[in-house]
Parts: sequence; structure tokens; C-alpha cells
Amino acid sequence: MTNGVRVMRLAHGQDLPLPSYQSALAAGLDLMAAVPADQPLVIAPGMRALVPTGLAIALPEGTEGQVRPRSGLAMRHGLTVLNAPGTIDADYRGELQVLLVNLGSESVTITRGMRIAQLVVAAVARVPLSEVASLDETRRGDGGFGSTGG
Repeated sequence: MTNGVRVMRLAHGQDLPLPSYQSALAAGLDLMAAVPADQPLVIAPGMRALVPTGLAIALPEGTEGQVRPRSGLAMRHGLTVLNAPGTIDADYRGELQVLLVNLGSESVTITRGMRIAQLVVAAVARVPLSEVASLDETRRGDGGFGSTGG
């Protein structure tokens, strides 16, 4: 990866800190909710919401952004990223938004500046496809879900 990630704060995210790693070896940058301070977002059990971050980014070519759940929110409240991991393509320039779903039994209130997800920047391999009439045999073959004993 080269040149890092360029970040632009949008008008409704100006006072929020930039995403940051929360430990020396953390893989993900914490993303924060850019909901209005006087209008927290309440996500009822079984419901979902698109939460703004107030940020737009420019990822380096050959990378993607993966929006992943925060384990603490999932454990304590049943709140997770619905399309985990959400993919941000390197050519996307719109606002980062996080699709959260409440799988818990109680409503969860999202407040301004709350850490709601994490962003992992990862390398992407783009490979050509070659159509063939058959595939080589493997020991696993066409064994699907649970076929390896898990």
C-alpha cells in the first residue's frame, strides 16, 4: 500500500476526531457516528439503520476498506454491521456510512461520537477469469457447509 488514506471531513463531522487505532497493533480504525448531538438515533430490536460518519476517503489503488463490527457492541448490545464486512471500493468518494442492525433484545441509542464500527484497509487482488468446461478434482470436491467437520 502506498501514500496512506486521504480523509475529508464533511460539514456534519467537523468536530469529530479522525478515525484512529485504539492499540499499538490494532488492525482497524474506529469509526464514529456523526448523528446530530440533539438527535440520537435509536435502533429498536430487529431494526437496522444507516449511520453517517461525516467522512469521505480516498483509498490507494489496490486496496479496499472493510467496515467491520466492534466486538464490544456486538457482545453487550447485539449491535453489528449488517453487511459485514461492508466493502468500500478504492474509487468510492461518498460519505462512509455504517449499516447497523440490532440483534439484541433492547433498543440501542447511537449518540454523536460513539464508536460504531471499525475500518480495516486491506490489499485487493484482481484476477482474470477464465471460463473452462470442468475443474480439477480435489479431495474436498463439492463438499459445502460443514463438510470439513466444522
